[in-house]
Amino acid sequence: MKITRSEVEHVARLARLELSDSELDTFTGQMDGILAYVEKLNALDTDGIVPTSHAVPMENAFRPDQPADSIGVEAALANAPQRAESFFRVPKVIE
Repeated sequence: MKITRSEVEHVARLARLELSDSELDTFTGQMDGILAYVEKLNALDTDGIVPTSHAVPMENAFRPDQPADSIGVEAALANAPQRAESFFRVPKVIE
């Protein structure tokens, strides 16, 4: 095996996922299969092949930036579930 159950548990803990025993077994098998396939790809001779980021040519589809006035604090906070003065109020996420 390329990956162990304890490594899958570690990755799940880092991702803050609670996995059952059957899910751990399933994901361990699936990730092992993925890593085995990547190992096959690593065995290929890729000398002389130019690295690409896209399979087809890409063009920038963005429009040019045009400065404009902001929508203002009141409009931005109009649908906010909670606000504190001129800020969005959000739950604390760091313990």
